Amino acid sequence: MLIGIDASRAARAQRTGTETYALQVIQHLITLDTADQYRLYLQQPPPAGLFDSRSSPRVELRVIRTPRAWTHVGLSAEMMRAAPDVLFVPAHVLPIAHPCRSVVTIHDLGHLYFRDAHTRAQRLYLEWSTRFAVKHASRIIAVSHATKDDLVKLYGADERRIAVVYHGVDTPSPVQREREVRPAPDRIGDAVLRARFNLPQRYIISIGTLQPRKNYARLIEAVASLHGPTVGLVIVGKVGWNADAIVEQAKRAGVIVTGHIGDDEKFVLLQHATAFALPSLYEGFGMPILEAQAAGVPVITSNTSSCPEVASDGALLVDPLDTRAIADALRRVLDDEALRQSLIARGHANVANFSWQKCARETMAVLVNK
Repeated sequence: MLIGIDASRAARAQRTGTETYALQVIQHLITLDTADQYRLYLQQPPPAGLFDSRSSPRVELRVIRTPRAWTHVGLSAEMMRAAPDVLFVPAHVLPIAHPCRSVVTIHDLGHLYFRDAHTRAQRLYLEWSTRFAVKHASRIIAVSHATKDDLVKLYGADERRIAVVYHGVDTPSPVQREREVRPAPDRIGDAVLRARFNLPQRYIISIGTLQPRKNYARLIEAVASLHGPTVGLVIVGKVGWNADAIVEQAKRAGVIVTGHIGDDEKFVLLQHATAFALPSLYEGFGMPILEAQAAGVPVITSNTSSCPEVASDGALLVDPLDTRAIADALRRVLDDEALRQSLIARGHANVANFSWQKCARETMAVLVNK
C-alpha cells in the first residue's frame, strides 16, 4: 500500500505542538511500518537529517513548489496526478482534491471558542477547512476525547468515523536527565540559561503561544500575589495574534518571556522550574502538561477541556476563571514538599501511558482500516 502524508508542517524549523506531533508521528510510522510504501509531500526540501535516517526505497520525498495555496492548489494537483492509496493529513486541512481514503487529524476547535485569538481571515479559513475535513475525510483522528466531543457537538460529525489517538511525549531516562543538567559542548546547561534569561532561583514556568486562550493574564496576577520577587514566572512561547495586552502586562510584572526556544533548552528550563502551570481556557490536547510531567515538575492545570484527560491524577486541577484558585494551587505546590513529590511521582506514572510509538501504532490502525 502507498501511504501519502502531508509532511509540510513536520519540516518547519520552528515547531509548536501541531508541528511536533506531525514530525513525531511521521517518523514513528515509517519506523514502525516496514511493509508499506510512503510518499511525503513537502513545500521545500526538509532540513538535513530530518528524514534521512529513515530514508529507504520505501520512502519517497515529493517536493511540491507552489508559492501560494499549497494545500489546495499544489497538493490537490498532485492528488489528481498520482494519488496514493490513502492520504494522511496530520493537521486539519484536507486538500480539495483528495483520495477517497483520506485521514485527517483535528487538534482542537479553539477558533469557535476564542474568536479573538485569530484574525478574521484565519477564523473563516479554519471554520471552512474544518467543516470540509469533517464532511469529506473518510476517517478523522481526534487528539482527545474532548476534541472528539466538540466535533460531534459543534459540527455534527459521525462519531463512528472518529478515532481518539493521543499524542506521545519524549520521556528521558534518569541517565539522560542527569546528563541534561551538566554543561557540555553539545548540551546547554542550567547556568547558561539562568544567565541568558536572568532567571530567579525559584520560578514557575508555562509553555504556549502568547494568546488570550492561554489565560496568561490570570496566571500573571496569581503569581504576583505569591511570595513576591523571590518567585518568578517564565513563559516559553512566541507572541501570537491579539497578544499586545498580555505582552504589556508581562513586562509590567517582570515576567520572563523567552520566545521560541529549542527542545533541549525547554527541557532544561522545565527541569529546574519549581512548578509548571497551564491554567488554559481551552486545550485540544495540552502537550506541555506531559512534557512537564516527563521533566519531573509538579503540574497545575485547568479542570476544563482536555486538560484533566491528559494530566490524569498527576496535577492539581483549578478553575481557570478563578485567579484566587490558581494562586492557591501554586502556593500549595510551592510550600508543601510532600504534595510536590506526590505530584511528581503521579506525573511520571501518567507519562508512561503516552508514547509516540503507541500514537504511531494507533494511527497506523486508522490508516489501514477500510
